[in-house]
Amino acid sequence: MLADDLRGMAPRESDWFTLSPARVKAFADATEDWQDIHLDAEFASGTPFGGTIAHGFLTLSMLSAMSYQVVEGLKGVASSVNYGFDRIRFVSPVRVGRRVRGRFSVAGVDEAPEDSDARWLDVHWEVEVEIEGEARPALVASWITRFYTE
Repeated sequence: MLADDLRGMAPRESDWFTLSPARVKAFADATEDWQDIHLDAEFASGTPFGGTIAHGFLTLSMLSAMSYQVVEGLKGVASSVNYGFDRIRFVSPVRVGRRVRGRFSVAGVDEAPEDSDARWLDVHWEVEVEIEGEARPALVASWITRFYTE
């Protein structure tokens, strides 16, 4: 059964994703967040960050792409949606051009009641987004995704 498979799943890591200048600019344009700390290298060099940094919400939004890799091959999932977060902390900024990856551990699985018309599982993930070569993560989160099952 899928719920039991998820409960017993070992922690998994995604591939590395580069938070390139082009990705940061595209995110800035999509969200209309054009702060100089993200886009202006000269300005950002004079800040405590020492250079441009990716948006925290860009790093957070990468969880979707990372999670697709982590759940790849699971049988019985018809679709999934973002259900919410219990906790998000932006621990360290990510310098533009750096690579990040997600480490996902299943903290729990809630199943739809038996009398429910829909068949779903709420998967509670503990996630850490690692910055390549850094000791501290970019972010940590308790994330809930809802899997609709076949």
